[in-house]
Amino acid sequence: MRGVLGAGMVTMLALAGCSTTDTFEQPAPVPEIESSVEFEQVWSMSVGDGHDEDFLYLAPLNTGEVLYAASADGVLYAVRAENGKVVWRSKLDDRIFAGVGGDAERLYLTTRDADLLALSREDGRELWRAPLPTEVLATPQSNGQLVVAQTTDGRVLSFNANTGEKLWQYDSVVPVLSIRAAAAPLVGGDIVIASFANGKLIALSADAGQPLWQYEVGEPQGRTELERLVDITGQPLVLDSAILVVGYQGKLALVDIRTGQEIWSRKASSLHAPMVGGGDIYLASANGDLLALRGSDRRELWVQDRLAWRQLTQPMVVDDYLVTSDFEGYLHILSREDGSLQGQLEFDDEGIRVPAQRLSDGNLLVYGNSGDMAVLQIRPVD
Repeated sequence: MRGVLGAGMVTMLALAGCSTTDTFEQPAPVPEIESSVEFEQVWSMSVGDGHDEDFLYLAPLNTGEVLYAASADGVLYAVRAENGKVVWRSKLDDRIFAGVGGDAERLYLTTRDADLLALSREDGRELWRAPLPTEVLATPQSNGQLVVAQTTDGRVLSFNANTGEKLWQYDSVVPVLSIRAAAAPLVGGDIVIASFANGKLIALSADAGQPLWQYEVGEPQGRTELERLVDITGQPLVLDSAILVVGYQGKLALVDIRTGQEIWSRKASSLHAPMVGGGDIYLASANGDLLALRGSDRRELWVQDRLAWRQLTQPMVVDDYLVTSDFEGYLHILSREDGSLQGQLEFDDEGIRVPAQRLSDGNLLVYGNSGDMAVLQIRPVD
């Protein structure tokens, strides 16, 4: 049976070493800082029991005016992004494992019993469900015509978005041991890009699931299964005609989306997607260091190491700042100029596993593991 490690466990074990005599790294304490900026709450609410003590990544879906958020215990909300007013609420009979994905008409979730659910965006009613071969931890993605789900054992499945009919399946070879996290596939009009635990990025034709090209983000090395982990667990970032991707114990690379040809790469290790802002690249490394790279030549601009081993989420660019969160539920504000810590907030004492999302008005959507969800804005300290 293939082994699966929680992302937090891998961060503490694999990078600290693999022998039984190694000392495991301890998370840095919450830094004491003199805040220059702070978070102001616009609105907040609770979404069921959140992750309900399961190791999941249930991220809300931001569609502009309306936000859709689900909890592991089957509670689903549609709320106004501006003020948090509830549009509708639904309670499913299923335990939820992944979501929320969506297109113009439907929402998509996967269940603990390995079903793919399609729900109406208007009221949350079930439209169809389709069986999956095993569990799915990555959010299903859709282009409006098809919806794609990727299982933990390396299978990519495509379904008709209107009917739930299975269209095609692609099977990949996965390693014996992998991280319990997965990158959501990218689904375009004619191409699907999937990321795998074996360190490979593969482009498939959207109509038939045929491989178009393959790129190796990480190559397994070492004697033990922990040393050989090269999972890609952060969804690649689309930049015009290229994609920016990073792997665990692999590299950060820019790849041509049409051909799979490498444009550039550099050694890196991260469990989360990179972020781009103002021409610079920001990355939460697997060891908890936050770093900034100049996009033109990838020269390192700064490194912030005061959050080491705190299991940081993908950083989000907010004007002159970066916002990241950690396993103890703290939000951290950093200067984009030099990486200095400018503010912090203890948001959810059960931790934060999914990154903050920037809304169209510039505010931040935050969803904690306990189900606490809020929209926040950054302002100067009085």
